[in-house]
Amino acid sequence: VQLQASGGGLVQAGDSLKLSCAASSRAFASYAMGWFRQAPGKEREFVAAISWSAGYAYYGDSVEGRFTISKDNAKNTVYLQMNDLKPEDTAVYYCAGKGPTGSYYFARQYEYWGQGTLVTVSS
Repeated sequence: VQLQASGGGLVQAGDSLKLSCAASSRAFASYAMGWFRQAPGKEREFVAAISWSAGYAYYGDSVEGRFTISKDNAKNTVYLQMNDLKPEDTAVYYCAGKGPTGSYYFARQYEYWGQGTLVTVSS
């Protein structure tokens, strides 16, 4: 499965941005999907994840209440709506896919990774 992330860009603090991640395979519908981010000099950080059926969503503490993950199995696409962006949200954002078992929070659980899209939030 190939994942293609898009939607990053340069925004100001308080703005919104929506990331997309398109999958190349219909098997996408059976995958749980996640978003991670990595800022310069920092480790990769869990942002959000959604179950294969889109029935459950999980968020990192730093984005809870501001970001929303969603999944459209008909379009083989997962989204990350980011509101009230802050300078500390600046990072390369990666989408990732995994099977239905195992933790959603750890990058090592994910089998498939997109190439990343850069989000820069200016103050």
